[in-house]
Amino acid sequence: MIVLTRRQFVAAVAAVPFARAGSERAGLLERRPELRRDHDRERRPELQLRHDAVDDVALRARLDALSRFGRPAGGAFADGVSRVAYSDADVAGRTYVMDLMRAGGLEPRIDPAGNIFARREGSEPSLPPILFGSHIDSVPSGGNFDGDLGVLASLGVMESFAAARVRTRHPLEMAIWSCEEGVAFGKGLAGSRIVAGDVKPSDMDQVWNGLRRADAIRKIGGDPDRILSAVRPKGAHHAYLELHIEQGGTLDRDGLPIGIVEGIVAIERFTATVTGFANHAGTTPMPERQDALVAASHLAIAVRDVVTSEPGRQVGTVGQFDVSPNAANVIPGSVRMTIEMRDLSTEKLARMAATIRARAAQIASDTKTAIDVTPLSSNPPAFATPAVQEAIARASDAERLDRARLPSGASHDAASMAQLGPMGMIFVPSVGGISHSPKELTRWVDCANGANVLRRAILEVDRL
Repeated sequence: MIVLTRRQFVAAVAAVPFARAGSERAGLLERRPELRRDHDRERRPELQLRHDAVDDVALRARLDALSRFGRPAGGAFADGVSRVAYSDADVAGRTYVMDLMRAGGLEPRIDPAGNIFARREGSEPSLPPILFGSHIDSVPSGGNFDGDLGVLASLGVMESFAAARVRTRHPLEMAIWSCEEGVAFGKGLAGSRIVAGDVKPSDMDQVWNGLRRADAIRKIGGDPDRILSAVRPKGAHHAYLELHIEQGGTLDRDGLPIGIVEGIVAIERFTATVTGFANHAGTTPMPERQDALVAASHLAIAVRDVVTSEPGRQVGTVGQFDVSPNAANVIPGSVRMTIEMRDLSTEKLARMAATIRARAAQIASDTKTAIDVTPLSSNPPAFATPAVQEAIARASDAERLDRARLPSGASHDAASMAQLGPMGMIFVPSVGGISHSPKELTRWVDCANGANVLRRAILEVDRL
């Protein structure tokens, strides 16, 4: 049997996740003392773990351990993870986290949608619970912080309350939402959507990669035959909190450790169909062409110009082009393209959409084509509750951490939970604004800061 001192254990844990990281990422660790609290404990063995903090060493070790479920063969932490919902890696990762929950004195349960919950009773059991958590499924070749941090920090919060014998008034319930990323079945926030009521029995007959959705849910321990019983009513929780990496670069660029989310942006998607005339590329004079791809290219630039024409955090993207006949010697006769815009303000999105339609009509006239812009999908914004935002602000102040308020440009399970009750989100920096990539990185000190702000925010919300 090999016996390690705590110093040796911490050093080993510190080395594993970045054993194959690049020099720039390694430099981040060299420049910043990431585990300052635990270093103090090493220098002074008489010190115990802070009873008012999440164990940062355990959090780091668990993030590394979870990353092993879905790593590329022979890879390391820095090589990212592919843990798509309902895959074998997803099942193994869920089992690992549920084992951690049991070891921490919690009893995990799986609802009919495949979501995992664990509850700690409060002093007033009749009160609605404070719900908090995130997800552990990933996109293909994703990172090891997206969702994982929020889940494992939530578990650390539960354990810290038990260790310090903290008793909240409200029951506490941590959640691991199923299929957040929406790779499977093309349905993002799938598990939390069901809890919020966005489900019908026929959804279970959907097929993806030869797999029925009902069978996928059974694979992770859910019960599709009872899927409607997973729905929770409005007012089912006192508040929902979610810790997440920002996935953008605002906090990292500004050197801020905590972001308080004002809301999750609305998403408006359109399909633009450009119709020209396919003709011979060698014999058709340039003035006589009705080139659908030229018109579509002008429209893509118009989207950028419209979105950047006024101040704000709004974004616009042309993400797909389907060109026909897509041959080197044929003038493109038609193009189907997607246009997506995001912002917290639905009024701003409507105004930009109207301007883009007007620009499309002018481009069609100039290029002798026809352009039809039709709505594809619409997701409303989900605003964070002001009282919960203030609770997070007080928690940040108690941890002596600077903060900023900002919108979330990505969707999260918090958007589903906002339909049922008060909601708030805590962001921590993403280095370089990189996410959904093996290069996704959040500094360990920022992981610990986020976990401790979550802990204090729960106590603040408990007093509301």
